[in-house]
Amino acid sequence: MDALDRHTVRRRLILRGQVQGVGCRPWVCQQARSLGVRGWVRNTAEGVELLAEGPVDDVAKLVARLPQLPAPGRVDELVDMDADAPGGAPTSDGAFAILPSPTEHSPAPVHALLGADLAVCDTCVAELLDPTNRRWRHPFIHCPQCGPRYTVTRRLPFDRANTSLAEFPLCPRCDAEVHDPHDRRFHDQTQACPDCGPRLSLFLSSGEAVPGDAIAQTWAVLARGGIVALQGVGGFHLCCDARQPEAVARLRQLKRRPTKPLAVMAANVASLHDEVKVSHDEAHWLTSPERPIVLLNQRPHLPASCPGLAPHLHTLGVMLPYTPVHHLLFHEAAGRPTGTDWLRAAQPTLLMMTSGNAPGEPLVIDHDHAWRELAPLADALLLNDRAITARNDDSVLRVRPDGSACWLRRGRGYAPLPLSWPAQHDASSPTVLALGGELKATLCLSTPHVSSGTQVFVSPHVGNLDNAGTRLAFEALAHQWPAWRQVRPTALACDLHPDFYSSRLAAEWAGQADLPLIPVQHHHAHIAAVLAEHAHDPASQQPVIGLALDGHGLGSDGQAWGGELLWVHRDQCQRLGHLHPLPLPGGERAAREPWRLGVALLHTLGRGDEIVTRFADQPGAGLLRAWLAQTQAETTPSSSLTALAYSTSLGRLFDAAAGVLRVLDHSGHEGDAAMRLESLAARCAARRPLPTAPTFSPVPLAGSASSPSARSAPSVLDWRPLMHWLCDHPTSLRAPPSSETQLAHAAAVFHLTLARDLAAWAIEACTQHGIDTVVLNGGCLANRLLDDALTQHLHQAGLQVWRASHYPCGDGGLSLGQAWVAHHRIATPVSPTA
Repeated sequence: MDALDRHTVRRRLILRGQVQGVGCRPWVCQQARSLGVRGWVRNTAEGVELLAEGPVDDVAKLVARLPQLPAPGRVDELVDMDADAPGGAPTSDGAFAILPSPTEHSPAPVHALLGADLAVCDTCVAELLDPTNRRWRHPFIHCPQCGPRYTVTRRLPFDRANTSLAEFPLCPRCDAEVHDPHDRRFHDQTQACPDCGPRLSLFLSSGEAVPGDAIAQTWAVLARGGIVALQGVGGFHLCCDARQPEAVARLRQLKRRPTKPLAVMAANVASLHDEVKVSHDEAHWLTSPERPIVLLNQRPHLPASCPGLAPHLHTLGVMLPYTPVHHLLFHEAAGRPTGTDWLRAAQPTLLMMTSGNAPGEPLVIDHDHAWRELAPLADALLLNDRAITARNDDSVLRVRPDGSACWLRRGRGYAPLPLSWPAQHDASSPTVLALGGELKATLCLSTPHVSSGTQVFVSPHVGNLDNAGTRLAFEALAHQWPAWRQVRPTALACDLHPDFYSSRLAAEWAGQADLPLIPVQHHHAHIAAVLAEHAHDPASQQPVIGLALDGHGLGSDGQAWGGELLWVHRDQCQRLGHLHPLPLPGGERAAREPWRLGVALLHTLGRGDEIVTRFADQPGAGLLRAWLAQTQAETTPSSSLTALAYSTSLGRLFDAAAGVLRVLDHSGHEGDAAMRLESLAARCAARRPLPTAPTFSPVPLAGSASSPSARSAPSVLDWRPLMHWLCDHPTSLRAPPSSETQLAHAAAVFHLTLARDLAAWAIEACTQHGIDTVVLNGGCLANRLLDDALTQHLHQAGLQVWRASHYPCGDGGLSLGQAWVAHHRIATPVSPTA
């Protein structure tokens, strides 16, 4: 390169962070040209690289502006490189340029981050609905700041040639915009228009193409009560008019989803106020560029005006349009108004949207599976020719009183964005692939960062690994995820349960590749997942008290756990206590039939003579009572085996309460009984009735303050006083006058007594062990009433409370916790206690 004079400087930098697929290169180019700085910028496997040359002050101004990259971009780090290294000099004409990405393949790990899929931005929506714009009603309108990223990318760096848009050559006008530094689509990698595609096509489920405008014809199908399989960003939706009960009922029947709640899409927040309550924080989440499904409290009349959406529940999942196709359907329903003013007014249309998959199968992402699996469930299929490269289902959350999110499912809008852990120890960080659990499966990849610390990537929600299709999808993702980052795992982590498909897959992989396999106890992983979210807080490296509350997880003693008081320090875990065990007559069947747990509850309370009377409508109640009595009589203290399984699960206690109150005898889906019980409680919990049930009776804790003794007997939080009260409640006895109000009061007292006494249990543990941080996690924390009341009690005691705020509280966060435990166990080998 030419020598620089003493007034000129040349700097070469790598920008790391969210810098690809967010318009970073065009923005840097525009900033440099405005300052008269020469040089270039390009995508690389490291992030975005730039060379800047010019007067010292002007180059300094450019570098100072780089961290101000507009959203959704984010610069986390600026790394100086050798300015005179080979790789390019400023262009001969003196103008700052955007160079092509390097074409040579490097085996080194990829450190560039891939953007998440974002909603179409307001500027693009304005163009979409402007009849004078050449992209009027173009269903694939996007710009550098919006649209799909993860689900159209085949490899990094994020260039059009590496995406599914590569199949659509740009027309002359689009090509001119891409090369015009003054155009807002300058260097847009997802550029498209009606002339250069992609394109929509509507087909009847018989395979016949429907002529005419695809959007207009799709709305016509929906308006007459039809069901449409709609190809979206990260997969398909099954869609119908939410205000037509017959259409909703038919979709439920076809999809074999009798009671599980369905989500709806509204044109805007204004369209929701008559149907659900929307707080300021909830509106913020709804309208964010990520567009998650948000659980909102229903208005009392909604079940009557829109029956079948969320039977027996007080909440409804709601989302706003996030693709051009969604906006166009509402536009068509509104009569094609000109401009965007109509989008600020309430619209009557509500579209029911549910994940497009056959019962038990993974989300459909391609046409072949759509025809095989969705055509039998739909009247028509709205397809397009832009391939989906990765599954990414809608994210689902509820908003806590402090404005944070309690995640039920994390996917579109957020995955695959990583979190980071600070550097630990002198040894290099391991590359851990954690395969999660059996339900709501995700996987997690932790890789050393090029500068320091660790980058941690949690996959989108995959689903339950109880069928062949989802297992194949999960296994493919487990191999694709490391390949995407160009790394090889140095260790594998999984759940302690050896029969989980994810555990078997991890064991097989570890054996074939001769890698260490680290099984992590289920509830330890739940608590560790929250510590992983708080990795930059020094307290995450200190012992914490954890309450792990869920439906099921294999304990280190081989028993079913789920209501656990834990002492956790990085990769170490000690069980301090658990809920009183509850029999599970029929094992997993008991979780699907809450009446069985109601019978088991009465048996445990010594009220077996009430079973036949209370469950007179259940023909098997008498036989079940006799079997429980006989099994218990045949079990001696020295027995090593028993025909009757027991669980300490809080989730099963919820089922038992629902069973004995006769809220629900047979569950239609996972968590059905607990969700109905919560919805009943919510009717009067806002008035905060003081619990009148007896306090739990925990056995005193044992062990030293600094570290619990492995020989300490766990304390047992005895729920029997509460459940005696519940069984004596008039509603439970079906004594007149029994009413919904009485049932709601019983459910509310059950929730609030649980919260009060679980908090007291954790507070006692904190006092004994000199700890001021309590971690709450597990699927039961999806329950708003329990979560809020428990947190309030702990805060009132002056304790710091950590909850999952960026990843699911249920099993969707297990892989993150497993990776955290494995990371620390490898970096600092310690013999864990459990």
